[in-house]
Amino acid sequence: FAYSPNFGQILILAYYAVWLPLLFVDYRRFTWRLSTAWLPITLALYVCLSVFWSQAAGVSARAAVQYTSHIVCAYVAARTISVRTLLVGSLIGIFVVLLYSLKVGGYALDIMDGTVNFVGAFGSKNQVGFFASLGIFSCLAFLVFYRRNWLGFAWTAPIMLLSVYMLAIAHSATSVASLPAVIGVVSLLTMSKVLSQRYRRVLFVVGAGALVMAVVAALNLGLLDVVLGIFGKDSTLTGRTYLWEQGWEAAQQRPLLGYGYAAYWVQGFADPERLWAEFYISTRTGFHFHNTYVETLVEIGFIGATLLALVILRAFYGHVSKVVFGDWSADSVVLAGAIGLMLIRSFFEVEMLGPYFLASFIVYYGLFRLTPLPAFRRRRAAIPADDERPANGRIPAPV
Repeated sequence: FAYSPNFGQILILAYYAVWLPLLFVDYRRFTWRLSTAWLPITLALYVCLSVFWSQAAGVSARAAVQYTSHIVCAYVAARTISVRTLLVGSLIGIFVVLLYSLKVGGYALDIMDGTVNFVGAFGSKNQVGFFASLGIFSCLAFLVFYRRNWLGFAWTAPIMLLSVYMLAIAHSATSVASLPAVIGVVSLLTMSKVLSQRYRRVLFVVGAGALVMAVVAALNLGLLDVVLGIFGKDSTLTGRTYLWEQGWEAAQQRPLLGYGYAAYWVQGFADPERLWAEFYISTRTGFHFHNTYVETLVEIGFIGATLLALVILRAFYGHVSKVVFGDWSADSVVLAGAIGLMLIRSFFEVEMLGPYFLASFIVYYGLFRLTPLPAFRRRRAAIPADDERPANGRIPAPV
């Protein structure tokens, strides 16, 4: 996914070639309890319907088909491969992506804070930071939950070292800040294994209450500014708050349905052209409001923003509740951590609304994994009694 814009259609076609043909291999696996996926199906249908009120219908139609097919691929993956397989594949892919980005090199000046950051082949420090932070999380998750022998340390060590190095030179505050929070959540869920379900519920209530109190204290006592200062940010989040304000004003023009899926950042329209000029985006492409929910409000309105928020929250809370209120599962702990990482990033980046993003693939994969897979058995062919009778006419005694 990471370099599909760089290499054109080849990687996208390869992505489809991996997952979509599996639909025809065992159709019962993918149609079994399909109604449980009503939430992402509703979102996909709504995105497609936005073509009818879009200000750029052609752009919306093409992007809607891509996004819907992306959700289908995540559904096929959830019904086909295990969490361990997904984790191993992600580690290999992240290593290749970061290694290629390091080979390409490239630094860019951030005009908002005046810093020079590594952007690699992405052209964005936040994308480098995302893959680096996900690489660190995936290495830790594999070593703790899925390692089978000492070779696991050997082949994950280069990935871990490269991810740490790339995270350090990218200077992505979002990636650096979200990683410890997610590791903390996963640690608590892991330690809850030794507790009974009753004490897990108590731990969940106390932890949720402490989190709410910490957020309120940070906002009221000025601790948020201190935390931002540690990462070299100010209260404007290097221009993000201005973008959020502009996005909110744009959303007020079409609050219910929005401008159409992927139909706002289109060349030729006055508002995006103005924002591109203000932020020195000479290419006039690849920009967003740096907030998933503001971006969704602008594109597909309040209805779409509600559906997308429900998808993310359902996926995250679903796996947390399976650990706290049900049978403890390493798969749910890992998926809760991965989706939690995307949840935190959703307030500062837009990685859930577009097709071919690894973040959205993981969230949809986690959502579909909430439904247990069916245990299909192979049908046994009946053998005629005459074939079992020996030539002499005697029936052998049972063994």
